[in-house]
Amino acid sequence: MRVRRHNFDTLDINILRMLAPNARKPYLEIARECGVSGAAIHQRIQRLYGNGVITGAESLIAPESIGYDTCAYVGIFLREPGQFDTVVEALRNIPEVVECHYTTGQYDILIKLFARNNDHLLSILQDQIQALGLARTETLISFKEVFKRPMAIPDSIRRK
Repeated sequence: MRVRRHNFDTLDINILRMLAPNARKPYLEIARECGVSGAAIHQRIQRLYGNGVITGAESLIAPESIGYDTCAYVGIFLREPGQFDTVVEALRNIPEVVECHYTTGQYDILIKLFARNNDHLLSILQDQIQALGLARTETLISFKEVFKRPMAIPDSIRRK
């Protein structure tokens, strides 16, 4: 999905800064902090959604809390460039794959996945991913996520 460029004013920037760390922040609280009406905030947020600036809000579940203790990143090398769409669709059908990126550099595709343990990871790699007829894969196991944060909203974004 291609996102249109958006001209931001101070209110848009303030809204984005408040929603980035907490997508569930009440509109009325945002309105109070910005000194405008709740209706104005609701209208602005709807416009930010409509323009593709805000693409959604999600509940993040700690994978280990539901038995997925292994996080891995897999670099995929395709045999042929024409495989891209087919491979992406097949990866979309593997529930453990949570991210898929078309990249520059040495990999054609980079994915992030969660597995119950290393044996489960090996099974996913051998039985599902390598079975896609790839040239090869490289796997990196993450020992621990050190930090994760929302996108920073800089002062220098385009304004009206």
